[in-house]
Amino acid sequence: MEHLPTETFTRLRPRLQGIAYRMLGSRAEAEEVVQDAWLRWHGADTAALASGEAWLVTVTTRLAIDRLRAAQARREQYVGFWLPEPLVEDSPATPERLLERADDLSVAFLTLLERLGPEARAAYLLREVFDADYAEVARALGKSEDACRQIVHRAKAQLRDARRRHAVPHETQRRLLQGFVEAAARGDFTALQSLLAEDAELVGDGGGKVPSFGKVLAGGRRIAQLYLATALRHGAGVRWEIAAINGEWGLLRFIDGRLESVQAIESDGRRIVRIHAQRNPDKLAAIAAARERERGVTNAGAVSS
Repeated sequence: MEHLPTETFTRLRPRLQGIAYRMLGSRAEAEEVVQDAWLRWHGADTAALASGEAWLVTVTTRLAIDRLRAAQARREQYVGFWLPEPLVEDSPATPERLLERADDLSVAFLTLLERLGPEARAAYLLREVFDADYAEVARALGKSEDACRQIVHRAKAQLRDARRRHAVPHETQRRLLQGFVEAAARGDFTALQSLLAEDAELVGDGGGKVPSFGKVLAGGRRIAQLYLATALRHGAGVRWEIAAINGEWGLLRFIDGRLESVQAIESDGRRIVRIHAQRNPDKLAAIAAARERERGVTNAGAVSS
């Protein structure tokens, strides 16, 4: 029976990773939190626990809260806008692969969560995203159930007005992005502008490492001009990929073969309403490395065949 604790942890790892990533907005930090939880789990008397899942969720949540408190102090000194490190897949996760909804993993949602303090963020996520009951939330936060109800209620009120979500089918979003990519590749300003809402917004994160706007770039015309300028400047050196970013279709932009940005796109199904452009090289490094590995495997396969 000694293998059962390992099986329990392995089964719960996606849930723990999901909690930690949504808390921290960083894949690497989330993995470190989960690894720390594993070490503590490995040293615990698991046979004496009433619920291994409850124990692991509690430990992971508390570790994430502590790490987020430290991260928030650093983010106060961050240059420009802070956006989460994106997760990139080849296609949006299916319902069978994800326990949580894609709109609760999106870059827009994670950015919005920055409005909440660490405990409020944890309470909201456990209750509203991971469907924990208030007894579980209270255990994870070390507070009473009534106190947790109040925390979640206030968190929902803080986020309610700002959560502008449009239920857009995946294929509709993909077609819209395909049109946008083709217009950008042609340098077609009129087509670019037509695919952007008049009040569209672009938020960029350069982390002080690469140039980025220090404020929200507002207006479809201004954003279209920015994309046109990039197309004119780099010409054939610009390459686009449509990829699943945090469970939703978005864009990868490569310039001269290097991943320059990961762009999470919000739309109403007809036009783009907001773009979160991650340009910080530190937050793109893992994605760029994974793309290089994939290309190496593909090239190797082509040679061997």
